[in-house]
Amino acid sequence: DALPISSAGLVAPGGMMVVATINRTLKAFALAKVGAEYVLGWLPRGTHDPRKFLKPAEVGDALQSAGMRVTASAGIAYNPLLDVWRVVENTDVNFMVTAVKA
Repeated sequence: DALPISSAGLVAPGGMMVVATINRTLKAFALAKVGAEYVLGWLPRGTHDPRKFLKPAEVGDALQSAGMRVTASAGIAYNPLLDVWRVVENTDVNFMVTAVKA
């Protein structure tokens, strides 16, 4: 959680920050780590470090402790058949948190 805290210091009062990351779930490990790196070969092996995966609440707590007010959170899903990303409610794999500096 050091990244949201250190980056929040660069945001001006009233400014917005968006954090996008991978959730720390078994589903995220299977899809983002194993699937993307080892099965599909979309990314070099070792790109994702599961020890750095964060839960949405952890990101929100870190932002709040850095003087940010969380305004929204959402999941992000990739459709490989259409080659498009879309915003979804499910945050099991990829998600974003938006916050405003107080």
